[in-house]
Amino acid sequence: MNSKPASHFAKPRIDAAALLGLRDPADSTDWGPIRAAQVNAGRDLALFLFALNLISAVVAMVACSDRAPFWAVLAWGAAVTGVSLWVTTRRLSSQYRGAYSAPVAAVRDTLLEGVALGVVWAVPPLALITRVGTEEILGLVIVITALMTALAVAMPALPLAVIAFLLLVGSATVTMVALISGPVLAATMALFTLLLMIGCVTRAHSLVTLRANEMALAERDETLSLLLNEEEDQSADWLWEIDAQRRIVRASARFAYALDRDPATINKQPLLQLLAGPSWDSGTFAPGLRLLAEKLKKRESFRDLLLPVNVKGADRWWQISASPRLDEEGKFVGFRGVGSDVTEARASADQINRLARYDMLTGLPNRLMISETLTKAMADAEKWNRRCAFMMIDLDRFKAVNDTLGHPIGDQLLERVAERLAALMGPEEMVGRLGGDEFAVVVRDASDARRVETLAAEVIAALTNPYDIDHHTLHVGASIGIAFGPRDGKTAETLIRSADLALYRSKDAGGGVYHLYERQLHVEAEERRTLEMALRRALANGELSLFYQPVVRAGCGTLLGFEALVRWQHPDLGMIPPSKFIPIAEESRLIGPIGDWVLRTACAEVARWRTSLRVAVNVSPQQLHNQGFATTVAQALATSGIGAEQLELEVTESVFMEQGTVATQVLERVLDLGVKLSLDDFGTGYSSLGYLSRTRFSSIKIDRSFVQAAAKGEREAIAIIRAVVALAQSLGMATTAEGVETDAEHRLIQSLGCTKVQGYFFGRPLPVEEARALAAPVIDDSAAA
Repeated sequence: MNSKPASHFAKPRIDAAALLGLRDPADSTDWGPIRAAQVNAGRDLALFLFALNLISAVVAMVACSDRAPFWAVLAWGAAVTGVSLWVTTRRLSSQYRGAYSAPVAAVRDTLLEGVALGVVWAVPPLALITRVGTEEILGLVIVITALMTALAVAMPALPLAVIAFLLLVGSATVTMVALISGPVLAATMALFTLLLMIGCVTRAHSLVTLRANEMALAERDETLSLLLNEEEDQSADWLWEIDAQRRIVRASARFAYALDRDPATINKQPLLQLLAGPSWDSGTFAPGLRLLAEKLKKRESFRDLLLPVNVKGADRWWQISASPRLDEEGKFVGFRGVGSDVTEARASADQINRLARYDMLTGLPNRLMISETLTKAMADAEKWNRRCAFMMIDLDRFKAVNDTLGHPIGDQLLERVAERLAALMGPEEMVGRLGGDEFAVVVRDASDARRVETLAAEVIAALTNPYDIDHHTLHVGASIGIAFGPRDGKTAETLIRSADLALYRSKDAGGGVYHLYERQLHVEAEERRTLEMALRRALANGELSLFYQPVVRAGCGTLLGFEALVRWQHPDLGMIPPSKFIPIAEESRLIGPIGDWVLRTACAEVARWRTSLRVAVNVSPQQLHNQGFATTVAQALATSGIGAEQLELEVTESVFMEQGTVATQVLERVLDLGVKLSLDDFGTGYSSLGYLSRTRFSSIKIDRSFVQAAAKGEREAIAIIRAVVALAQSLGMATTAEGVETDAEHRLIQSLGCTKVQGYFFGRPLPVEEARALAAPVIDDSAAA
């Protein structure tokens, strides 16, 4: 920090007349606290002074008792005691006891105390001039000089009173010595008295200088504390001070420089007028300037007040702090403070604030700003008795684009999505990015609910249009959840939660739609939460079991194997369908341990059959994303002892789209074990024909929706089944038709060339005991063979 502010503190100047309490100087030294220190020092030694006078009086009375009438000695002793008691009481009851500041009269009035004591102690030397001899003179002089020395040494804080005492008592003693012992001893006594007075004044000067320096240091520390802003590492630039009329006084050079003015021209100028600049005449003041005026009016301290200041046509930002100043009588005399130019720091803060509230990729407001905007919108809605709305937008199929084409393409797609969303927003709407492929819209005024729904439909339509990026034509969509505040949530957090539940419903519906929040969604969410908690305990509690659905050869109906299907029997909730708990298991990442348990249990069961029947086990994408899955399969085969060809793993097309090369690598290691692989629900997803040729599938499963549609005579379904069968035959794969429930469907599937059939026509999913019974003839045939 620049050292110039330190020059503001001048070395204190000690005025002799002010030291004695004879006048109040007009220099910059604040004498009020110094005088308070002088008076308090006298008060602290009041009892010592009283005791000193009594002891000295007793000694003097004893020394003079043979040369003066007893009544006179006793009267003089009473006088000393009375005067000493009066001085002591006066000092102990001073109204400035413990005060921070004292007026000049408080020190000047001690002259009366010194004179009173001096008068009573001047009596013995003058009264006994003709009554005492050399021996008595010596004793009295010793007592008086000891008393004078003690007072000069102990009471320099009140030099005026001490000098008055020394002058009166010393003069009386010199007179006595001159008349009795001659001029030499008298001159010696006079010199001694003078030296005591000089020593007292010198000590008083030293003590007052020390006190003044302590005050200056304290004031310097206080101001430097302001300059350093106490805890900040950026120092203030300048000091400023105003009087009670809010006019600049003692303008510092740096303050004037900050205003680009001459220090001499701004002294006595109104502070507010200087800071307001050109706006002073128009009366259009910044809020910060109004706040400053209010603080000055109320005489309140303030800190780190931000003010816009126009300096020679340039807009600057100042930060100022100040405290009111009081004189020695506690009267308000103005303000003193510090200030600094924080224009550059504020610009940096604005940039940081923007980085904290805007998404770096899309330039849209980020989650923080969305939350702040929604909070304000809800407050305004409550204030004006209207509604606001919150839309949560999730891109459909974005992950497939990101995983297959890479993050650079995905980032460009997000930028294009952001541009389309921003183009749809009106003055009452703000769109932002929550993160990933999630966006949000805050509708500040949602009084027109139809307008909100129309906007949601427009968003879906706009985002569904194709995107041409780096020679790729990309197709994504959008699912939207909408919640209205305060109906669907009293706080921003609950409203976002409600919109999220509505979005979840839109995703469940297949995407590409919007859904409004309903109370039922919250009930369903609570149900899902309850099921998730119960599911976490289900495996350990033995609540899961496997059912087995037969898979037969088309035409003859020979049993070829089973598909293992997991079931959940809750002790209180009963049988919970897989359509409810499987999605929960996938979302909560419980599908991994559950899938591993299904795999081990199915292999162990097949081992008990001691036959060549095959068991099919469904595998989730999360399992294939685990690099250790191949090891899990190998351990299941080794533990059960069945052949690898008896295990068939079923995967869906989404495995490849969602997990990319990781899933392919894991599958390759599993296939190297000799395990069979089946593509489940072919045709309902992305129809990834490339993976069919690159992955060693043993069969393709045709979804039940095509089977049912073909049974109704729909040509498209029939054509798709024929195409799949032809594709499988060309690749050396079998085909399994799912969901065959009637004899007519069975004959149709057989005629279309499917090799295997699965469905209620041949058997529902069976408990393990019934599956064993169904497998028994096969076991017997195998044994007989």
